[in-house]
Parts: sequence; structure tokens; C-alpha cells
Amino acid sequence: MPKPVTPLLAADAIIELTDYPDRPIVLIERANPPYGWAIPGGFVDVGEIIELAAVREAKEEVCLDISLKALLGIYSDPRRDNRGHTITAVYVAEASGTPKAADDAKNCQFFNLNELPEPLAFDHAQVLADYKRFRETGQVTPLHGV
Repeated sequence: MPKPVTPLLAADAIIELTDYPDRPIVLIERANPPYGWAIPGGFVDVGEIIELAAVREAKEEVCLDISLKALLGIYSDPRRDNRGHTITAVYVAEASGTPKAADDAKNCQFFNLNELPEPLAFDHAQVLADYKRFRETGQVTPLHGV
């Protein structure tokens, strides 16, 4: 039986900085296409647990040790990444300290939800709208496309 062709798998973490007022979130400015501001994250390695991939990517991109608090949602629209069909699991995480851009992050900064930068890469405007609802209500992402 031939091996199935499937989408790529990624893990992202919306990192709340617990030692700053109003718990701002960390975003990276991408050094590679597609350009724009993005939630820290990246591809899951073969044999890697997806939650550990989110933790690893946060450490690689913004030099923070994070603690995952919740799964915000799974984002799977084939159009969300113009490089190809990529599915991502987005987690809500906490960290303390000062983020530093590394790996494929050209820059990183922290932002309050009402002052997000533009442009946002991928479908991250939708993801951050879902996260804003999560912060206000505690409800995870509604099912999209169903």
C-alpha cells in the first residue's frame, strides 16, 4: 500500500508574558517568506510530540522557556500557508523574561491585543481574533469550516 500524501504539521504558541502588565503576547517578524508578523512556531519533526514542538520552536525563535496552558485550536484551511497545505495546532502559553529574536525570526516584540502589528502572516489575524475571544471568555476556538 502506498504511503499517503498528507499536509505538513506545525505547532505555534501564543506566548503571554506573565511579568508584564496586561500579559502582552510575543510575535516574531519573519526573516523568510512569507514575510510579516507571526505567532512563534514551526514544523513538527518526525518522531516529535506536537506539544514539545511548540515548546522547542518558542525556545528557538524567541529564546523563552514556555509553559503550555491550553490548546486554542487546530487550523487546517489549505489556503492558510501559500507554501503548501500546512495544519497547525495553536497553544496558549506563558513565559517570563524578555524575548530575543533568533533562528528564522528577524525581530520579535511583545504587543497588547489592541495594538497588533501589520501585516500578519498566514491566517494569524484569524488565530489572534480567536485568542482574543479565548482571553475574554475562556472559550477555545469554534470549529471552522464545519
